Amino acid sequence: MAFHDGLTTVQQILLAIVCFPLLPFYLCYLCFVDSDESKGKPDTLAQAEEGKAQATVRQPRSTVVTSETRYYGQPSAVASEPDHGNHITVEIHPRQTTSQTGKEHFFNKGTQVFPHLRGQDNEGFHDEGDQGPSLSQGQDLHGFQNYEEEGSSLPDEQDLHAYPWDKSCLKSMPIDLQHFKNLDAYAAKVNVRSSVEDLVSVLLQEAHSDLEKLRAIWIWICHHIEYDVKAYRNEAERFCEPMDVLRSGKGVCAGYSKLFEQMCSVAGIQCKEVSGYSKGHGYKLGQVFGRKTDHAWNAVFLHGRWHLLDSTWGSGIVDDSCAKFTFRYKDFYFLTHPALFIADHFPKDHEWQLLKPSLTLQQFERNMRSRSEFYTEGLVAATPATTVIQTENGKATIVIETRSPVRFVFELNKVRENCLMTLQRNEMKLEVYPQQTGTHCLQIYAKHFKDTKESYSLVLEYSLKCSSVDKSICLPKGLIQPVGPSWLTEQAGVLKALPPGPVIHTDDGRCTITFTLTEDLDFFATLEADNSRIPEDMMKHHIWKTCRGNQAELKIYLPHAGHFALLIWAKKTFDPGSHKCALCYLLSCPNKSVVWPVFPQSFTNWEDGYELVAPLAGVLPANCQVQFKLKLPGVFQARVKCGEKSLPLILSEAGFWEGAFNTSGGKNVTVTISKDADDSLWSLLEYKVETH
Repeated sequence: MAFHDGLTTVQQILLAIVCFPLLPFYLCYLCFVDSDESKGKPDTLAQAEEGKAQATVRQPRSTVVTSETRYYGQPSAVASEPDHGNHITVEIHPRQTTSQTGKEHFFNKGTQVFPHLRGQDNEGFHDEGDQGPSLSQGQDLHGFQNYEEEGSSLPDEQDLHAYPWDKSCLKSMPIDLQHFKNLDAYAAKVNVRSSVEDLVSVLLQEAHSDLEKLRAIWIWICHHIEYDVKAYRNEAERFCEPMDVLRSGKGVCAGYSKLFEQMCSVAGIQCKEVSGYSKGHGYKLGQVFGRKTDHAWNAVFLHGRWHLLDSTWGSGIVDDSCAKFTFRYKDFYFLTHPALFIADHFPKDHEWQLLKPSLTLQQFERNMRSRSEFYTEGLVAATPATTVIQTENGKATIVIETRSPVRFVFELNKVRENCLMTLQRNEMKLEVYPQQTGTHCLQIYAKHFKDTKESYSLVLEYSLKCSSVDKSICLPKGLIQPVGPSWLTEQAGVLKALPPGPVIHTDDGRCTITFTLTEDLDFFATLEADNSRIPEDMMKHHIWKTCRGNQAELKIYLPHAGHFALLIWAKKTFDPGSHKCALCYLLSCPNKSVVWPVFPQSFTNWEDGYELVAPLAGVLPANCQVQFKLKLPGVFQARVKCGEKSLPLILSEAGFWEGAFNTSGGKNVTVTISKDADDSLWSLLEYKVETH
């Protein structure tokens, strides 16, 4: 654009300021005129159809900025028209947000009741070959047959997803699943199998944006296509073409992925079928994968980048023998973050990991398999991160980080033994002590602390290689996990427990545990040991309980050396239910010369608030002077009796009932009390006297 020679310099500048914003439109006009004059009529039908589609684009009635567009900072303008006649919906991506492989072209397919949109032709995106299953009860659906990859449209650098620092971002784009509530209900009820086009057209009645279209397709396939267990075992019965899968309602993973790709193509969403290796049914810990791939899934181009999903794994599970399929929807595999997807999906073409940097197949084989439940139950990371781990000096330690409190259980070779689990608000540590050399299977289960269901979800599985056994560690079978104070202990009403660790080491066989009780909490403690000769009813007499308001103290005198489980059972005072284990400690005493007698037997008249200072030993020496000292609030008188002898205890200024008593003349010594002058004496404590 040139300025008029007759204008002054100031006028020219002002004119330039006014006209400069119009320059892009003027240039576009020149390009359009030049193009129209040079090309004339379209050379191909495709050009004509593309031009027709462009001509029908109208300005949107309203623009909704979604969270996902804000997330990428690359909003897409959406132009929409009502679903009637030949009107179409066109999603326009800014040029800088769409890679060469991700450009979308739309054209009218013909007169239909509902709009039928087709995206870029997906030929060249297909993988050839059949796909068998790799299925597992409670796990995800996979495939085994070779699935070699032909051509592909690879993601470019801008499609790569950054690794989530804490693995808490489950999805590759921020979405609110509640937003899909009505759409999911609608898509799940659609029952059209005449053709892929007819099915998609009905689904699109309630889906408008590309994300909603994708969601409707995903929900329909996950709720209407079941895994073909017969075709898994018999390749001759395996049909993977979209129409075969649609009409039969069955398919292996190749059938799922091909149908998904075809439905996306009809809906105008670019979709890619990806083949690779998977960790599912039939997978062995530490397995090395061969040349043949065993599974297929999909990648979709949405909001300017590629995303991953697996409708086979999202639909349900099969039993261990792959004889029965059960629909069990898993939303985890919808737009899964690539950093999580790689835990059990490894594409043959590394570009489709959508990660930077990408992993090698050897790393995939070595890395721990984090099941979908690992993340949906609120777990973040686990150490070690390898599937096969070697014990060191007979011990292996696993640490799991969590976003919120989580309950855990474990099984070592299908038995809940030989492990010590401690729990913190955002961490679980499991120490494993195999009692035999060789290979051991460790499985870890979890559920969110608010989950009321009894069952736990399998989240991790390790193979332990044990070359030596630590004989010094012997965990009692009576231990109830987790061991030591935790948020779970506090939830049960036992607060500020000391010692804070799970293991109490004592050289002389004595220890003390203190804690604070919540209001109206009733508790008692038990002591258990493997291979002990002490009867169970006598073992409880090695624990002495003292309560001072809401402060509780337990004194423990171990009867002999060894490893013991101390269990504290609690419940609300007026709760009709039974006591539950609120806190568990492991007590360890290596001193084999330790032999402690039981504490004195207490009767029902012993109340919280009473305190025994001396004697603590329940067995007294014969013919000896023994000093008694007790704090008994509210008691009128206290006496000590042995045989025919009876001695009153004196209340001191410090509030203790005290006195010295000789143990001659009887086999038992009894402490009795009365609460007023007219009250009779009641037995409070009883001691045994040694006999020679």
